[in-house]
Amino acid sequence: MRAAVQDYVRIVHATYFDHVRHLPPAERGSLPLLAAAEITVVAAAARRLHLIATTDALPATVGPEVELADVHLDRQWTVRFYDASVLPDLGILGEDTPQQVRGVLGVRDTLYHLTVEPGGGLTAHHAQYSGVALANLHAKTLRDLDRVRTALPQRRETVDEFGVCVRLGLGRAAALLATDITAGRVAPPPGTSADACLDAVLTDLTAR
Repeated sequence: MRAAVQDYVRIVHATYFDHVRHLPPAERGSLPLLAAAEITVVAAAARRLHLIATTDALPATVGPEVELADVHLDRQWTVRFYDASVLPDLGILGEDTPQQVRGVLGVRDTLYHLTVEPGGGLTAHHAQYSGVALANLHAKTLRDLDRVRTALPQRRETVDEFGVCVRLGLGRAAALLATDITAGRVAPPPGTSADACLDAVLTDLTAR
């Protein structure tokens, strides 16, 4: 199982890196998986398998914990494995939402969070699809945030904070900042995703 997870992550990353080769160097270098100096992919087995790429520093493995190093071209990362035998709280989660799993792990800085349903999903085809989707999402988010910065040069620090919330998927914080950035013209309702908040801000700025 660990070998299958390691292969899946390798294909996701390799596909991501290959897919963005056509981008301008500076834009490519700003993408999360290329800009990060050190990446750990946490494979957390709850009701589903969660693959969480983070730049957070994790302590050295102890006891039954397992960590595997991997590389594609010059990009390196490690895969760290957790299940209920290592981290019991993973075994008592209800719906094992991404937020709940990241809370159990204490992970804050997330580059991506993928979920795999039990009994399948760790195929090469699925990994390639995930890699392309991640690359497209990350590139679009960077371009969209640059458009917001260009439109609001005087609010650059706030827009940067908004961008962090979008990248981390913090919908509530992104909604509050979207309202602040647009002087109240955008007021996302509870439950609005961070990406949807960014789309709403862009729509507002474009309409002005």
